[in-house]
Amino acid sequence: MSVGTSTREGEKPSNFNLPNVLTSLRILFIPLFAWLVLNSPEGPGWQWAAFGVFAALMITDKLDGDIARARGQVTDFGKIADPIADKALMAAALICLNVIGSLPVWITVVILVREFGITFWRMFMLRRGLVVPASKGGKLKTALQTLAVGLYLLPLPEWMELPTFLVMVAAVVVTVVTGLQYLWDSRKQ
Repeated sequence: MSVGTSTREGEKPSNFNLPNVLTSLRILFIPLFAWLVLNSPEGPGWQWAAFGVFAALMITDKLDGDIARARGQVTDFGKIADPIADKALMAAALICLNVIGSLPVWITVVILVREFGITFWRMFMLRRGLVVPASKGGKLKTALQTLAVGLYLLPLPEWMELPTFLVMVAAVVVTVVTGLQYLWDSRKQ
C-alpha cells in the first residue's frame, strides 16, 4: 500500500500511511524546535524560526488526524503516537520557554501534570476497556495552549507581555478545568 491510499472496507490500514508519516515527522522535528527556542534569545530571527517550526508542527497535528479519518487510515500506531507527539511538543515548548526565562515555572508544572496525568488516566481506563474520547473542552485547551505558546515564541513588543501572559493564564485555567471535567465524567463509568 502506498503512503497516500485509503483502505478497503473491513481492511486494517497499514501503519505506513501519510498520517503516521506526519506524526513521525512531528516527533523527529521536536529536537530542532527545542534547539531553535533555546537559541531564540540570540535575536528575532531565531524567534521567528522557532515560531515557524512550531506552527508547522501544530498544523501537521491537525492534518494527520483529518487525513486519517477521511481516508480510513486510523491505526493503533497513530492512536498512540499522535498524543505522544502532542504532549512531547508542548512539553518541549514549555520547558524551553522556562529555560530561557520567558515563562514562569509554575505554568509548566500545572500544564504538564494535567497533560501527563490525564494521559496516564486515559491509558488506565483503556486497559479497563473504556475509551475516553477527546472533549470539546480538550480541543479548546489545545487551541489556547497553542496560541499562548505561539505568542511567547514571537518577538513581540513589550506592551504585548501582559496580553500574552493573560492568554497563557486562560490556557492554564482551561487546562485545569478540562482535566477536572475528565475526572468528574469518569466517575460515571
